[in-house]
Amino acid sequence: MSTQDTEMQPGGTSRTFAWGPFLRANGGLVALAVILLFNILFTPNFLQMQTLFVNISQVATIAIVAMGMTLVIATGGIDLSVGAIMALAGALAPLIFLSEFGQTYPALGVTLAIVLPLFAALACGLFNGILVANLKVQPIIATLILFISGRGIAQVLTNGNLQTFSNPSFSYLGTGKVLGLPFQGWLALAIAGVLYLVVTKTTFGRYVLAIGGNERAAELSGGPVKRVKIGVYMICGALSGLAGLIVVAINSASDAARNGNLMELDAIAAAVVGGALLQGGRAPIFGAILGAVIIQLVKYTLLANGVEDEVALIAKALIILAAVYVQQARKE
Repeated sequence: MSTQDTEMQPGGTSRTFAWGPFLRANGGLVALAVILLFNILFTPNFLQMQTLFVNISQVATIAIVAMGMTLVIATGGIDLSVGAIMALAGALAPLIFLSEFGQTYPALGVTLAIVLPLFAALACGLFNGILVANLKVQPIIATLILFISGRGIAQVLTNGNLQTFSNPSFSYLGTGKVLGLPFQGWLALAIAGVLYLVVTKTTFGRYVLAIGGNERAAELSGGPVKRVKIGVYMICGALSGLAGLIVVAINSASDAARNGNLMELDAIAAAVVGGALLQGGRAPIFGAILGAVIIQLVKYTLLANGVEDEVALIAKALIILAAVYVQQARKE
């Protein structure tokens, strides 16, 4: 099949339209359109508001983590610890507002239950960043440490028990609505707007891209390479912690064994599908949201049409494979 169509122009001249470059440049949007069309035609109740709310709730956490992952990938790194950081932050929050102090001072307890887990997540990102930037540990090895130990720490803190609670103030993170739509969806868009400005308008953002493009050149130009690398891992850690809090708030329960499970795969897939280059140098923030939407809709489509959950993992792998293929094709 030809990848080119010929269009007639005024005056009888012709112009060749190349589908290949078009699909490589807009593959994510085309994939999203195909998935939406399939669901509208074949998936029961897809156009109901409840379906929209469920998908926004699910996609928001993936998108928030994927944006942090995009920044890390833009420097040529990777972060395998995002799921474990989600579990750790999610485990800390109920411990704080369910404590005697949190019960005595409920407003302060909820505030600390959000702030302290985020600081813990920042500390995890700082740990990863120091290993990568200062000690020159390979990112996949450096973040593997918290990937293994972070969830274990969370389970130790909770004695391996499921923590359930009823706290409307905290649960607003996951169940609140603004203008009729889930709060966490608006939060994800706000974070995207801030990070987009950081990447495109600040010196920090320029160095993030410069490090991924050519780290040695960035060093020779006097750029703060180590600080920027540490910064992106801290941002990724903080966003992972926030996503962990949102998941706990949605469920009104904290399960350290399941919170954030396999999120590192979803985040990497969303970042790559959204246009992030695995070798670094690009940070498409809104592309990460597009990738997260595609990943979530693929999962929802399979489940809603009776396909087993395990098949969704295979589908994610194929999506990543297709995205990597597109990246390679762009180089040629």
